[in-house]
Amino acid sequence: MSAARKLSNIQLELLKVFSIDLSEDQLEEIRDLLVKYFADKVTSEMDKLFKDKNWGEEQIAKWANNHMRTKYEDK
Repeated sequence: MSAARKLSNIQLELLKVFSIDLSEDQLEEIRDLLVKYFADKVTSEMDKLFKDKNWGEEQIAKWANNHMRTKYEDK
């Protein structure tokens, strides 16, 4: 039997806030809000990384042409 996992701080907070049943429409709206929130965070971090590293279109083109897949060998 695996050890019980501890709930994260966000899970605990959401359990407190949403201790009532929501309609499916409300639930979908909240999912959309959470997705947008985390997408915005990722976008902000990527924008910061690009600025800090002075990356632009040239770097994106390099990545597009670089094959970074793992090469598998037949045994």
